[in-house]
Amino acid sequence: MALHCTECGFVNGEGANYCQRCGALLQRSEGTGEPVTATYRIDDAGELIPVEMEDVTALGSALVIRAGGGREGESFAVESERMRIGRRPDSEVFLDDVTVSRDHALLIRRGEGFYLDDCGSLNGTYVNRSRIESHQLQEGDEVQIGKYKLTFHAR
Repeated sequence: MALHCTECGFVNGEGANYCQRCGALLQRSEGTGEPVTATYRIDDAGELIPVEMEDVTALGSALVIRAGGGREGESFAVESERMRIGRRPDSEVFLDDVTVSRDHALLIRRGEGFYLDDCGSLNGTYVNRSRIESHQLQEGDEVQIGKYKLTFHAR
């Protein structure tokens, strides 16, 4: 059964959770209506290890790549007070594409929440399709950095 995007009308394949054109969450009418996100992490040998979303967020928040670079489903547990996001290989969230600045953005805990700060990137950082300088992230927020679209999952 094809899924029509409620945002842009694009017809997506049966197994899609997000629109392939605009990245919006697809609504399902059958079953529980709960979206399912397939996630994985990369081990030290570079192998893909499937993980459950509950396992990723069991100890804290996480970022999951929804689209871009052929890395859909890769997850990054937020395990520290600060996470660098960029094209620099030693970034905690390494996004290897020319649309991403070396030091693109910073995910940082302030008080009880996590904030996403743009680090003066050339192409900008977007949350829910709005360009930001600094933004407090909420469950399900869509983050766009270069060609990558990620979803923030709070604990």
